[in-house]
Amino acid sequence: MLGKMTRRQLALAGAAASAAFAQNDAAPKYTGALEGFETKVDMKDFDPVANTLELYRSAPLKLTFRATDRQQAEAWHRKLRPKIVELVGSFPPTRSALQAKTLEVREFPTHKRERFVFESRPGFGVLAYLLTPAGASTPLPTVICIPGHGRGVDDIVGIDEHGRDRTDKPGYQHDYAVQVVEHGMAALAIEPMAFGCRRDARTAAHGLGTSACQPTAGSALLLGQTMIGWRVYDVMRAIDWLETRPELDAKRVGCMGISGGGTNTLFASALEPRIRAAFVSCYLNTFRDSIMSLSHCIDNYVPGILNWAEQYDVAGLIAPRPLIAESGDRDPIFPIAGSRESFRRVKKVYEVFGSTELAEHDVFSGEHEFHGVRGIPFLKTHLA
Repeated sequence: MLGKMTRRQLALAGAAASAAFAQNDAAPKYTGALEGFETKVDMKDFDPVANTLELYRSAPLKLTFRATDRQQAEAWHRKLRPKIVELVGSFPPTRSALQAKTLEVREFPTHKRERFVFESRPGFGVLAYLLTPAGASTPLPTVICIPGHGRGVDDIVGIDEHGRDRTDKPGYQHDYAVQVVEHGMAALAIEPMAFGCRRDARTAAHGLGTSACQPTAGSALLLGQTMIGWRVYDVMRAIDWLETRPELDAKRVGCMGISGGGTNTLFASALEPRIRAAFVSCYLNTFRDSIMSLSHCIDNYVPGILNWAEQYDVAGLIAPRPLIAESGDRDPIFPIAGSRESFRRVKKVYEVFGSTELAEHDVFSGEHEFHGVRGIPFLKTHLA
C-alpha cells in the first residue's frame, strides 16, 4: 500500500512512471480508424478536399468566357452579370432612404475625416468614414475602401486598437485609406458586415479582432442569400450616399480592398457599373486553387457558382473598365500559381474588348499583405 512505501520505493515508482510516459510519448500517434489498413484501401478516396477537386474537373462553368470578338463579349456580360446577381442572393428591388447621419468631423494636417452612418436597407446600419485631402480641388475622385479580416474599418483609416489616432501605418493593411488621401483622392471607407461595430454582442465580447462571419454568413445561406451579396449591396448604397455630396465626383469612383475586402471589391466592381476602376489586393485567384483547397472564412462561398463561372469570369465582368490586381509571391492562402492563371484568363477578356492595357497584375515579393505601390497610382491615373 502507498502508506507503507519508503521514500526510495516512491522514487523508484515515480521513475518507472516517468519512463512509461516517455515511452508512450515516443510511440507513434494513433492516426484513425484506417491505421494499419492503408494497403487495403485507396486512401485518396477518404480525402474530402481531393474528392471536391476531382468534382471540379467536371464543373459545368456554363457561362465561362468563350467570346472571340467584342460583340460576343458584350453579349456574355449581359448573360453572366444577372446570373451572378442571382447567385449572390439578388438585391432589394427598391432602395430605401439612407437615413445618413454625421457623427464626428476631425481635422488633421493633411486631411479631414468625417465619421458617419447610413442604412443600406431598413434596420441595416453601416458605419463609414470619409477622408478628404486638405486643400484639394473639388469635386474629388473617390475610392471606396473596404478592409479585409481584422478589426474592421478602423484598421485602414489611421485608428489604432485603443481608438487613438496613429501615423505609422502598421499591420497587414497599412492604413490604405489614408494612403489614398495622400495621393490626392477622397477615400470612402466602409465597415463590412460582421466586423468592427457591425457584430453581435456575443462575438464582440471576444475582442476587436473576432469577426461575426459565423454565424452571419451561415445565416445568409439559410435565407438563400450570401455575405458577398450583402456586402456588395453596402458598396452600392455607399455610392448612393456619395452622389449626395457635391465635393465628391460620382463619375470618378474607384473601389479597392485586400483579402475579404478584395472579394468585395471584385464582386462589387463586376456588378456595379458606377465603379470606374478597381484595385483587388491579395484575392484574385481561382476557386479551385484557393477557396476549394484551403480553409477560408464562410463569407467566401457562393452556392452553385461553379455551375456557371470561375472567379476569373466574375473579374472579367469588370472589363473594359480599368482593373489592377496585386498578389504576394508567398501568399499562403491565395497561392501565386492560381493568381497568375486567373489573371491570364482575365487578360484574355480585356484583349477581346480591345483594352489590354487597362488590366494589370502586380506580383510583389511578400506574403498576404497590402502592397499598393502600383495599385494606388493606377487608380489615381484612371480616375483623373
